[in-house]
Amino acid sequence: MKICIYGAGAIGGYLGVQLTLAGEDVTLIARGPHLEAMQENGLKLRINGEEKVARPKCTDDPSEVGPQDFVIITLKAHSVTSIVEPIQALFDESTAVVTATNGVPWWYFYQLAGAWENQRLETVDPGGLQWDGIGPDRVIGCVVYPATEVVEPGIIEHIEGNRFTLGEPSGEKTHRVKQLSGALISAGFRAPIRRIRDEIWVKLWGNLAFNPLSVLTLETLDHLASDPGTRGVAKSMMKEGQAIGEALGARFSVDLERRLDGVAGVGAHRTSMLQDLDKGRPIEVDALLGSVQEMGRLVAIETPTIDVVLALVRQRARLAGVYPHT
Repeated sequence: MKICIYGAGAIGGYLGVQLTLAGEDVTLIARGPHLEAMQENGLKLRINGEEKVARPKCTDDPSEVGPQDFVIITLKAHSVTSIVEPIQALFDESTAVVTATNGVPWWYFYQLAGAWENQRLETVDPGGLQWDGIGPDRVIGCVVYPATEVVEPGIIEHIEGNRFTLGEPSGEKTHRVKQLSGALISAGFRAPIRRIRDEIWVKLWGNLAFNPLSVLTLETLDHLASDPGTRGVAKSMMKEGQAIGEALGARFSVDLERRLDGVAGVGAHRTSMLQDLDKGRPIEVDALLGSVQEMGRLVAIETPTIDVVLALVRQRARLAGVYPHT
């Protein structure tokens, strides 16, 4: 299969190495020193005490690549609008687009039965640019669980995890999603096919609370989830999020207190949002939190705690110059 990974950083590079070594025809879209290192020396993955090297095609110009069977987008959610035009060069009529991004995806309401079917989310897709330019009919959802890091240009460090949960917006187990799952499994990943919106909420549930709280307090997860004050704030935010998710048909299979205890058990981990703040990179405020507030407005569920934290984290991000929206 022809697979293009658009945004071959830490997660995209991890996928790229494993899929290439498994025999897939892989192209990585990247830029800057990371791209130059990959073109010169191949892409290196440090995992389980060994170093693997793969040499997929690497470029910063999608027009050089041609139509693909699958395009896996591993950019941060707020960056995807900037690639809607160049990504067209990778499409033919059957190309599937895999959204391996955090938070609420822009296509969330596509084929979602009920009053809000095909509703567009302004917070994650301003002006419907992705909906119109990529098209929700191409989409396969993906929830990313591994932790990886680009330790230097051209070198990926695997920290933990190997699961990429997949699902069609319709909930069907189509040929294309089974084909992609099979390719990922053959490359050494876990790639179950699930009700994808349930899986999105499983990950989003904790992120919508603890990522912004970490930016406001600069604290690690163990302290945020064990301190009575911040745990209480997180619990209120998660209750509000659960009410919204359930109103839209999502199922939460984990007890809230258990979920909070699980976060505390992660230890002294700095969230991805806090790491981005430290490095002066735009943070995913709207994909993780603004979108939840917007969905709450749609289903008429009040979000007082989310509203306060969102206002504070947006202001914090603006002052740091890491909030990409005006």
